[in-house]
Amino acid sequence: MARPARCCPSGVVQRTLPILSWLPHYNLRRLQLDFIAGLTVGLTVVPQALAYAEVAGLPVQYGLYSSFAGCFVYCFLGTSRDVTLGPTAIMSLLVSFYTFRQPAYAVLLSFLSGAIQLAMGIFHLGFLLDFISSPVIKGFTSAASVTIGFGQVKNLLGLRDIPQQFLLQVYHTFRRVGEARVGDAVLGLVCLGALLALKEMRGRMPALHPGVPCCVRGSRLLVWAASTARNALVVSFAGLTAYSFQATGSQPFTLTGRTAEGLPPFRPPPFSVVSGNETVPFSGMVQDMGSGLAVVPLMGLLESIAIAKAFASQNGYRIDANQELLAIGLTNLLGSFVSSYPVTGSFGRTAVNAQTGVCTPAGGLVTGAVVLLSLAYLTPLFYYIPKAALAAVIITAVAPLFDVGIFRTLWRVKRLDLVPLCATFLLCFWEVQYGIIAGVLVSGLLLLHAVARPRIQVTEGEVVVLRPASGLHFPAAEALREAVYSRALKVTPPRCAILDCTHVSSIDSTVVAGLEELLEEFRHRGVSLVFSGLQAPILWILLTAELRGFQHFSTVEEAEKHLREEPGTESYHANESPSPKSRIDQ
Repeated sequence: MARPARCCPSGVVQRTLPILSWLPHYNLRRLQLDFIAGLTVGLTVVPQALAYAEVAGLPVQYGLYSSFAGCFVYCFLGTSRDVTLGPTAIMSLLVSFYTFRQPAYAVLLSFLSGAIQLAMGIFHLGFLLDFISSPVIKGFTSAASVTIGFGQVKNLLGLRDIPQQFLLQVYHTFRRVGEARVGDAVLGLVCLGALLALKEMRGRMPALHPGVPCCVRGSRLLVWAASTARNALVVSFAGLTAYSFQATGSQPFTLTGRTAEGLPPFRPPPFSVVSGNETVPFSGMVQDMGSGLAVVPLMGLLESIAIAKAFASQNGYRIDANQELLAIGLTNLLGSFVSSYPVTGSFGRTAVNAQTGVCTPAGGLVTGAVVLLSLAYLTPLFYYIPKAALAAVIITAVAPLFDVGIFRTLWRVKRLDLVPLCATFLLCFWEVQYGIIAGVLVSGLLLLHAVARPRIQVTEGEVVVLRPASGLHFPAAEALREAVYSRALKVTPPRCAILDCTHVSSIDSTVVAGLEELLEEFRHRGVSLVFSGLQAPILWILLTAELRGFQHFSTVEEAEKHLREEPGTESYHANESPSPKSRIDQ
């Protein structure tokens, strides 16, 4: 008797839980490498999480609340061994903009973003991210790096009561630079210099060769460890310095201050919030966040999947984009129950993870454990961390996001792509969502223009040959008709035409209707319009339309031979141009 089919085949379960594909092959060697990588990333994420909470406008503990859920969820659902999920500079900037620096809004935004991302993964809607072009992404990230970096200058200098709006922030920062606190400014610049020096040391370490003495290997390992954990070292140094001053009874630095101690409570996200003397219901909170419910989940997915694809290509494995959507969506959804704000993949921490030799997503378990231990036992020490030190961490983290080379590259490759890039870059300084929307709209218009005005190669002669370079859709119907009409029927005497469709892979009913009108006009003028090089699907569509006078040939040569033999074209040989000219019409 045949066995009944299983409801959940093992392949489906393994695709949904990628951990099942690598866990059976796990061994002690992988455990050692994953532990080292997870510990290294943990030492990186703790100071960064505190700093990014400042960017999001939230108490510093919310950065740590947002840093551990993704470590555990991604271990089970992620398809990249390198990616680490957590707070990032760009996501923190978006959170600060759409949640009005209120924790309740930030946690609810995490829940709603996760639900949207999870739904996109379930329904395989990842293709929607393809409509956000690379110039738009580069414009946004470059503007974000400037906005975030300059937004930390006030903390670097110890300035207070600086507006959040970028242009006002620039004005008031320069206007009040004379009010800078000397202690904050000196410490901030020292931390900035130390971070840059440690980063430069890591980039200049020579490669190891066989036979190198153990002392050289040891010193190289020490330099590598110091440069990799540079954020933790610098923040610890700044905290010890501030504690030393506090013990002597003076404090020249602006400190982070008291933070909530212990692990966050596990509870549902707030679906209402008390503001002043009134309660804002769930519908009101959603309305307040507005376009953030689209921008935040989309940018989170875009950032995470782009990072995953980059490292997968670099390290020779493949990822499942829709499975990544599920992983990040469930991370944000579950993270909202532990007071997390929206998170995504971090490029910097993912690079650290890859460079330390991580083998599987199990490294995230160690990173998550480090964050939980920090929340459980170290939160009282966060009081002494100077804000200037966190500002230095943020500035050095976001500086590489500004891609100067993209402007030069686009100028050489395709200058028209500078339009959406510049539109996004400039408008993001006004409002983030306006910059992204403007960039997407400009990119869409450029794409529609290419569809509406396809390139058509024209070969002049007694018979004119027109060769469209791409598919023909309804926006292009009028352009195609005008190109054929002007080349063949406007001249005296009118000429026969061949429409070579070798490169046309798609066509729609509007274009078919336009071709029917053209065939009628050619017939009235006593000349012929014939087709060549039609692909099977296009030929089937045109035959189904039953166009009167429709003739098609395999090649342009066969079409020309037919026109020579057709009655009414006896003058073809006599008047044939000795050197037909080709040109491309836009």
